[in-house]
Amino acid sequence: MRYALLSDVHANPAVTLGFWSVRRFPTADVIPYISSQCAGALAAAAVLGWLLGPVANFGATVPSLPVTQAFVVEMGFSGILAFVISAAATDSRTPPAIAPFVIGSTVFAGALVTGPLTGGSFNPARTFGPALVGGIWTSHWLYWLAPIAGMIVAMHLYDFLRAATPERDAPLTVTGVEGPIEE
Repeated sequence: MRYALLSDVHANPAVTLGFWSVRRFPTADVIPYISSQCAGALAAAAVLGWLLGPVANFGATVPSLPVTQAFVVEMGFSGILAFVISAAATDSRTPPAIAPFVIGSTVFAGALVTGPLTGGSFNPARTFGPALVGGIWTSHWLYWLAPIAGMIVAMHLYDFLRAATPERDAPLTVTGVEGPIEE
């Protein structure tokens, strides 16, 4: 079962729960993974806080939009990210070597687009570490619920669409805008 990225690790509790919801992650590993992800984020925030001090509130994620709009932005982009992760990391039809590039590019684009609006977290652990170190809990719940909801919905949608698509070895039918093209 291929349930993680190329390195067989991921650092996002929303991804863990999304994979678990589509049965691509073992139930027994969910709590240990999420605990480790949050511990890693806490350690990273503590080290960066020690090195840099309280620059940008220790990297805390705080929305610039009203909470409802921020929730939709975080959920929506987390869903896009989950769709890309599902395609790149779990679909046998996708060459494994592209996963780091498409996932990294998606996170980069998401940070550019949503960063000014919500802080562009898409990752509850990434928000948890700086919140705990800096003591900044503004709308913290949003950064757990929105990414988890977005990931679960998108991963289920991807699995639904994957089941509806022919396998790579199936005979190809050339189609045009009006249907199959007869040769």
